[in-house]
Amino acid sequence: MKTKKEKSAARPGKKAKSSRSFGSIIKKVLKTAGLIVLWVLIFALILFGYFNLPVSNHNQNVQLGVTFSNRYAGDIGLDWKKTYIAMLDDLKVRKIRVPVYWDLVEPKEGQYDFSAIDWQLDQARQRNAEIILSVGQKVPRWPECAIPDWAKTSDQKRKESLLQFIDVVINRYKSGHPEIKYWQIENEPFLKFGICPTPDPSLLDSELALARKLDPTRQILVSDSGEIDQWFNAYPRADIFGTTLYRTIWKNGIGYFQYPLGPRFYQFKYWINSLLFGKKPAYVIELQAEPWINGYTTNQPLSEQFKSMNVVQLKANVDYAEKVGFPGIYLWGVEWWYWLKYNKNHPELWDAAKTMFQNQSQL
Repeated sequence: MKTKKEKSAARPGKKAKSSRSFGSIIKKVLKTAGLIVLWVLIFALILFGYFNLPVSNHNQNVQLGVTFSNRYAGDIGLDWKKTYIAMLDDLKVRKIRVPVYWDLVEPKEGQYDFSAIDWQLDQARQRNAEIILSVGQKVPRWPECAIPDWAKTSDQKRKESLLQFIDVVINRYKSGHPEIKYWQIENEPFLKFGICPTPDPSLLDSELALARKLDPTRQILVSDSGEIDQWFNAYPRADIFGTTLYRTIWKNGIGYFQYPLGPRFYQFKYWINSLLFGKKPAYVIELQAEPWINGYTTNQPLSEQFKSMNVVQLKANVDYAEKVGFPGIYLWGVEWWYWLKYNKNHPELWDAAKTMFQNQSQL
């Protein structure tokens, strides 16, 4: 017969039982986590495969346009007016996105110089060209944000002055300018890129409300990054949505990198946003048609520039964008094409683009 002490020793202790129970829980948690990770990877692979399925259909009626920056043209040593006229008369471009640079238009508070914008709009109107006028603190081309120094004394000063600036611009051009098709309020306002303040949805909403109040006759375009963002912030705020589309970029630590994404990637994001927020028109508002390299484009040798943009790549990018299926594609780089042709005796990009626009005019 066992003593009381022997019976106690024969029974499993509470500590051992608790330890086995805890180990069982850990195993279950790890197994569940592993299954979740596995299914996430499977889903990601399925999506990746879908994004890269071949797309045979082209939008044969796509309309090509460009973004033109008088600031950038001047920065790379061009006569920007001569470049603009060549774009209109030689390339026959009839759809243009024009940035309004706040620091150039209002260099001193309350003192405005709209001469460059007036001239561009007048030349476009004479040729029945269509303009998207980009207004805000963040508009196309580096450094992205064009905030005058006098408005940087405080956040409150900047925000109040920005709204006043938008008020002045829209009131100036809302009447008597049939060439202005849409307003673009800010450029990629949710993308943290450039020398800019932190993205501010509340401020953007105030800008959009003001623009709609001042000019209810025109729709407003809001843009977002095609490769980085999901469009969930920009798309629902837009009447017309614009996505960027870049294929080959340069990244620190990697070098040249091509996004491993097919046209269905953009189609899928558009479908998701349409499902959530309603279907609305969408453009490729910025298609890569100039190099993305380490440093300022025209400061690098031509051999380096041509690594990420050349005639073959230009045609491939346009072909890719046409497969996305949006009705409009705005090419990014017309100033660089002109610089190559007239400053470097390399007309290949300009001539290739000219053929594209001529073919479009014959549709």
